[in-house]
Amino acid sequence: MQTERQEQIIEKSISLIAQKGIQGFTIKNLSKAIGFSEPAIYRHFKSKTSILLTILENFKLMADMLSELMSDMELPASEKISFMFEKMVDLFSERPALVSVIFSEEIFKNEEVLKNKIIEILNINEATIEAIILKGQKNKEVRTDVNEKSLALMVMGSLRLMVKRWSLGGCKFDLRKEGKILIASIKLVLIID
Repeated sequence: MQTERQEQIIEKSISLIAQKGIQGFTIKNLSKAIGFSEPAIYRHFKSKTSILLTILENFKLMADMLSELMSDMELPASEKISFMFEKMVDLFSERPALVSVIFSEEIFKNEEVLKNKIIEILNINEATIEAIILKGQKNKEVRTDVNEKSLALMVMGSLRLMVKRWSLGGCKFDLRKEGKILIASIKLVLIID
């Protein structure tokens, strides 16, 4: 569990990354943005990497909770995927700065620990969607002529592309509205008539 001060640092870090990119995310810039001295920040986090790791760990916890919720939910596969998709779209709509962290390739290129955490999050989300699709295939709700791994990749990739396009475009279109249109199209691809 994080202290109130750590949560402040995390929130300001996410905002700073969204504004200045990962290159502009330095402890010095964070110190100026949050109004704490650099040593005060270091009392709560030992490094910039530990701040980023905490952000990613928080996101991983959300992925774990969503995965558990999906396994307990008794809904058709298409409804579970819609629910997951909508939760992710809601999260990014409410906190657009998170996109800069979660989908920022340059963050995890040079930092093995961050790269591994991103891979862990991707694997959780992929396994969750694959399990939903596989169960849907067994229940004859989801097409079986395409394997669950490929279908899960289509779902994840389309979400990522839409969110990244929204973020790079300055968050100018309604992500929730576009998300509903996209998930309706994904359902057409997944579901057996």
